[in-house]
Amino acid sequence: MENHLEKNIEQTLAYHERTKHHYYRYAHAPGYMDWDTQPHPFRFYEGTSSTQLPFLKDKQPAKYIELYERSRNHINEFSLKHIGAFLELSMGLSAWKSISETKWALRINPSSGNLHPTEAHLILPDMNENAGGVFHYDPFHHALERRAELSKIVWTEMEGYYKTKGFFIALSSIYWREAWKYGERAFRYCHHDVGHALAALSFSANLRGWKVTYLNTLSDKELRTILGFNQVSWIEHEEEHPDLLCFVHSHKNSKIPLSFPSETLSYFSDIKFQGTPNQLSKDHLDWDTIGDVSQATLKSKTEAKTFEWDANPYFPQEFQFSAEQVIRQRRSAVAFDGKTTISKSQFLAMLDKTLPRQQSAPFDLGLFDISIHLLLFVHRVEGMEPGLYFLVRNPNEYNLLKEKSSSEFQWKKIHEYLPLYLLKTGDFRQIAASVSCGQEIAGDSSFSLGMIARFDKEIKKAPHNYRTLFWETGMIGQVLYLEAEAHDVRGTGIGCFFDDPVHEILGVNDNSYQSLYHFTIGGAVEDIRLMTHPPYHHLESTS
Repeated sequence: MENHLEKNIEQTLAYHERTKHHYYRYAHAPGYMDWDTQPHPFRFYEGTSSTQLPFLKDKQPAKYIELYERSRNHINEFSLKHIGAFLELSMGLSAWKSISETKWALRINPSSGNLHPTEAHLILPDMNENAGGVFHYDPFHHALERRAELSKIVWTEMEGYYKTKGFFIALSSIYWREAWKYGERAFRYCHHDVGHALAALSFSANLRGWKVTYLNTLSDKELRTILGFNQVSWIEHEEEHPDLLCFVHSHKNSKIPLSFPSETLSYFSDIKFQGTPNQLSKDHLDWDTIGDVSQATLKSKTEAKTFEWDANPYFPQEFQFSAEQVIRQRRSAVAFDGKTTISKSQFLAMLDKTLPRQQSAPFDLGLFDISIHLLLFVHRVEGMEPGLYFLVRNPNEYNLLKEKSSSEFQWKKIHEYLPLYLLKTGDFRQIAASVSCGQEIAGDSSFSLGMIARFDKEIKKAPHNYRTLFWETGMIGQVLYLEAEAHDVRGTGIGCFFDDPVHEILGVNDNSYQSLYHFTIGGAVEDIRLMTHPPYHHLESTS
């Protein structure tokens, strides 16, 4: 068993090293866009019955801060109406874009290259005339595809186990969607996207008065059984890999079991699942490295873990946009104007939202101990000197971070309450762009950042933590996307960066800390050639 663990640790660390970008060599990728094998943008389970979910008809009155603070929200009943709203504002479509004869969908939850490898599956009880079961969410039609029926007796047993009403939502990843474009580094990007989706689900649930709780004891093997993936004849390279299962419940019931009842698990192994996944591509490239790291980072059954945070108030802010407006209008900027300046209060408020709080979305879902910090390149923030800054998201690591980083850094505290430190003053615009694969958006923004993970220790503790670290970065990214929109600027996640040159800037010369994701926020330059269409106009045209 110990040798097996050592092998998995070795494979995980080897994958991370192999997929680093360097100035002189990028990670292995196709090197061109093979449009003939581009994956279909939507996954369907053919041969299943489909239930159309209702759309939100009225604008939602919730204020932006109500995305975060749980105590502000009225608790909705668990019905298809409210589950439809929950999915519409988390995993649904946000718009269609078109230019000339080309048209593509955008979604509420961001994705690397808009490729969307993350799928959602729900386990629901009986709801009025709709029988309970296991469903796949189809965002193209905003519908639920029934994959299995569920006994009322089993659901009653589960309600007794959790001692509250609710339902389950699971996320899975199709690695081929990202590998088609990005090659070996795709495994990283898929798990960024899981984090984005998790935060989107947590925010949307909060608007309904619900809380998303990660059932962190489950193994991947158990989740495969619950979702019926072991009964599916997958097309090679197009398999869905189970990521995690969450229980959605009233935010008043904060203490629930973090496991799945073993008696119910055996029931799921016996029920019959239906539906055949649609073929996404007519041909594929084989990326063995992704298969190897996927196998090495499989999660086994673990003991339940709970996490407690402070309940500090958020920085006071007034926003002109509602929660729904911010969620729906979130976009990834493709270029920045190189001149937009944000205020110091805006900057600090954005960073403040990335800190975990008790009974506040999205970081209270029980996913992890805080492992990610922010290395900030500040370019255009009024009232702050341009330079290199650091946000210590886990105060227990301050001393180690200071010890591991460059001895030249000042570590000057910037704010009484926020754990933000000035490392070095100067113009870092060119450096920020250079280490982000030469992308000007990292230097033309108001500020950009690298997400620095406590790395070697976490991987050696359990290789599946490699995935969890990326989930945490994706959740931070989703917070920053929404914060940018709320402050009337725009954000962009950056998956392409030169790993070790970033570590050199920080002064870290080992694997104790690693940069896993970059992000940048500023004044967006809109492409006036693009046409925007409503998210579900395609359904109206065919009805």
